[in-house]
Amino acid sequence: MMKFGAHAFVWIGDWTTDSGNHAITEAGKVGFDLIEIPLLNPDTFDAASHRATLAKAGIEATCSLVLPKDAHLPDEPEKARDFLYRALVQVEAVGSRYLGGCIAYSLGTLTGVPPTAQERQTVVDVLKDVAAEAKRRGITLALEACNRYETYLYNSLADTRETILAVGVDNLKLHADTYHMNIEEEGFYTPLVNTADVLDYIHMSESHRGLVGSGTVNWDEVWRGLADAKFDGHLVLESFAAINPDLAAATCLWRPPNQGPAVLSTEGFKFLKAGAEKYGLGAN
Repeated sequence: MMKFGAHAFVWIGDWTTDSGNHAITEAGKVGFDLIEIPLLNPDTFDAASHRATLAKAGIEATCSLVLPKDAHLPDEPEKARDFLYRALVQVEAVGSRYLGGCIAYSLGTLTGVPPTAQERQTVVDVLKDVAAEAKRRGITLALEACNRYETYLYNSLADTRETILAVGVDNLKLHADTYHMNIEEEGFYTPLVNTADVLDYIHMSESHRGLVGSGTVNWDEVWRGLADAKFDGHLVLESFAAINPDLAAATCLWRPPNQGPAVLSTEGFKFLKAGAEKYGLGAN
């Protein structure tokens, strides 16, 4: 069953116990089914407090992360595996059953050359182990494709799908993002349809990371692609009202968004609901 969600960065710039609980509460007020929690620091994550706030707000949570720079998976597979295992403990503790995002690489880590076959194989080997641990905890993983300026490892949905199929487990899915697709893909419709077998999570994000519908993303193609892919997963608004310094450096966000949290969240939610209804999404 398709669920509507929003990334916490729609409301806050960094995740702490207090700011995280604020974002959870706001997501519930707007009417989202879930909030995406940026699990960037598993060791300081207050799972008990957030789980209680989620219950009070009446919403679910998915989690996402970016590997630390010293745990870029192809270079430091053991550090990456350990970080992901620690993250899974917190995903389970907060009551979530989903961990997506940049689970195979660190944003901003660039080698100056394309990914090698050995780098991709290292990712496959480690994600097999992590997926097995996730399965034991009842958690689904999703690997995100990001643009060439943030990573060299996975830029297109097709390349990301190849690794997902190579891992060969049923709890590793594809995490798409319209912001990155706007840079990397030859349109939106075909990539979404061609990866429908593994596509389960998508960030609905504008070309400038602000209010959806106010940039250059071809939303008609996105909606048609999702509809024809019979998408029935997680439809998640990703706009950045504020952002922490580390992520700002990795994603090169140097100026404020075009709207504040109230507009980004309420109008963004309306945009998702209207598009899904118009294109019959979730009715398949």
